[in-house]
Amino acid sequence: MGTIVNTGIKDNRLPEGIAIRPNMGYMSFLAVAAAIGGFLFGYDTAVISGTVGQVAAQFGLDALNSGWYVGCALVGSISGVLVAGVLSDNMGRKKTLLLSALLFSSSALLCTFSEGFNALVIARVIGGMGIGVVSIVSPLYISEVSAPQYRGRLVSLYQLAVTIGFLGAYLVNFGLLNYSEGRAADLASPQLRFIFHDEVWRAMLGMAFIPSILFFAMIFFIPESPRWLILKYRENKSLYILKRIFGTTEAAEYEMNETKKTAQADAGKTDWRVILRPNIFRAVLIGAAIAILGQFMGVNAVLYYGPSIFESAGLSSGDSLGYQVIVGLVNVVTTILAVFIIDKVGRKKLVYFGVSGMIVCLALIALYFSFAGQWGLSSTVLLVFFLLYVFSCAISISAVIFVFLSEMYPIKVRGVAMSVAGFSLWIGTYLIGQLTPWLLETLTPAGTFVLFAVMCIPYMLIVWKLMPETAGKSLEEIETFWERKGEN
Repeated sequence: MGTIVNTGIKDNRLPEGIAIRPNMGYMSFLAVAAAIGGFLFGYDTAVISGTVGQVAAQFGLDALNSGWYVGCALVGSISGVLVAGVLSDNMGRKKTLLLSALLFSSSALLCTFSEGFNALVIARVIGGMGIGVVSIVSPLYISEVSAPQYRGRLVSLYQLAVTIGFLGAYLVNFGLLNYSEGRAADLASPQLRFIFHDEVWRAMLGMAFIPSILFFAMIFFIPESPRWLILKYRENKSLYILKRIFGTTEAAEYEMNETKKTAQADAGKTDWRVILRPNIFRAVLIGAAIAILGQFMGVNAVLYYGPSIFESAGLSSGDSLGYQVIVGLVNVVTTILAVFIIDKVGRKKLVYFGVSGMIVCLALIALYFSFAGQWGLSSTVLLVFFLLYVFSCAISISAVIFVFLSEMYPIKVRGVAMSVAGFSLWIGTYLIGQLTPWLLETLTPAGTFVLFAVMCIPYMLIVWKLMPETAGKSLEEIETFWERKGEN
């Protein structure tokens, strides 16, 4: 093997004399292409908020069926999560991403032209499957095509895309609703007038077709994950891709050989046999724990039920929606900041800083709901507390969770293990979605936010005591960490 001296970037992981010239432009292109799936995740999840009233009126839904309309996509998401790992480990990351794009585009078309409530539910379930698949495979793919020193920020692009998808859905709903009440009534085409004026909820749901087709097209221009190719003994193709990522033949060969060593250590064993080994099972449990705990620290309660919470503080519905848009904007801007600092600061330090801030903010929100009347506090104070909470959350657990999960598992079981963690995350999302209205009513808003603050503590302890700092480490080095843990 030749060497390159005094050229490119020195990586302390590599033997003396080998340098790399990471192709940031190429890695960024691959990450952005995969992250479009995150945008679709965010859009498809949030767009429902602007259609519930219209769909309920259209089909004469009672409260139970309205709840089913909102929650049916979650059934698809859980199904998608459960199969995503197996599909990506067997079919490859690229083909599985193509499948998710087809699910999103099919769902958008079926929602637009559905002829009854049951057909609409089926369409939403299909879209939910796309959400479940992409929530596993997009961050997994990005982590496997990134150089270690840039992996955190590139995987964080997925979370940024999710937050932009949320904001995009709110803006599309707002714009289409205004359009339907204005110029849409003058559309010459009866079909377009039906979709954009008479039943505008169809256009809101159907707009996901545009980014889903873009996602589908972009996937054709990205390669398969080089680490998956190594696992399937397609080393020549893998080496070509690694050269484009790392910039030098020597660094690419070193990375390929390191991946081969870890992959061959488990040769001949089934995915589940590897997962059940004590050291790997430990990592799977830790990943599942931080995935589900993160949902009980208040973030989804704020994003999904923010308007209701603001209304409980005495705001009008219009002001509540305005406040929620500001919350969404802060979420996006803070995630952009996290993208640029996650590799420099490190994953664990971001968690320590952000979760500590979340605890303080949640306590302040609880105090507001308990004493706002006595202390004469305005609703602006509550908004400030919420924005500080969203900042703390977006800079830490929201930015870190998919990075952690995409990094911490051995290559042979990475897809299946991420499915386990993803399943935990979606179960937590479902529970918090179902329980938040009950908690707000039973514990009061003050008690609910105290509970969220308490749930932050075990999350931080797990990250502090059990998780390695993964910033700057190769996926193979992280795998070695868990192997050594199993020997202790």
